[in-house]
Amino acid sequence: MFKKKPDKFSNYLVDFAKHLDQTAEYFVNYKVKDIASLDEFANTIKRFETEADEKVHIIIKDLNQAFITPIEREDILQLTMLLDDIIDGMEEFTALMDIYQILSSDGYIDSFADYILKCSKEILTCMELMSNSKLNQVEPHAIRIKDHESKCDELYRASLKNLFQNQTDPIKVIQFKEIYETLEEIADCCQDVASTLQSIIMKNA
Repeated sequence: MFKKKPDKFSNYLVDFAKHLDQTAEYFVNYKVKDIASLDEFANTIKRFETEADEKVHIIIKDLNQAFITPIEREDILQLTMLLDDIIDGMEEFTALMDIYQILSSDGYIDSFADYILKCSKEILTCMELMSNSKLNQVEPHAIRIKDHESKCDELYRASLKNLFQNQTDPIKVIQFKEIYETLEEIADCCQDVASTLQSIIMKNA
């Protein structure tokens, strides 16, 4: 499987996972207070998303030129695109907050964000384990990612139930429904990373 010394693509995936973790940390911990801070929040996440796109381009370029890869090139590409999808989802969320000029989160948004951050931590651990030839230790972390995503499924149903029962402004219903859906889709992308990792484990067992 992976060589003892991490190869270029292992390093790329670890670097991308670190970038995801950094983005998620900012996503969770930055506090919007007013229009100016909302602009800063959206612009900073957009910068993270642009940097992620640049990483995707580099990995695809090098994959096309590589003769040997540590795992199947399709799996490297799949992991790369899924990590990018997670960051794209965070950028979409901040764009919606900016478009709708929503200046505060709620308990559901905060809980979604916390689970997404937990997933990013587990994803980074998985990439580091693979890079260090410890693929056999990845499975428990992949399972934890899926557990976090399952909690997000429950959270999504609860958030919609609360929204439709308690919000009387139809515009707010539309806005927050879209926001909750976007957060749930980010969690789904995290689950897809876990499933891809489990598939890699099976192929290389």
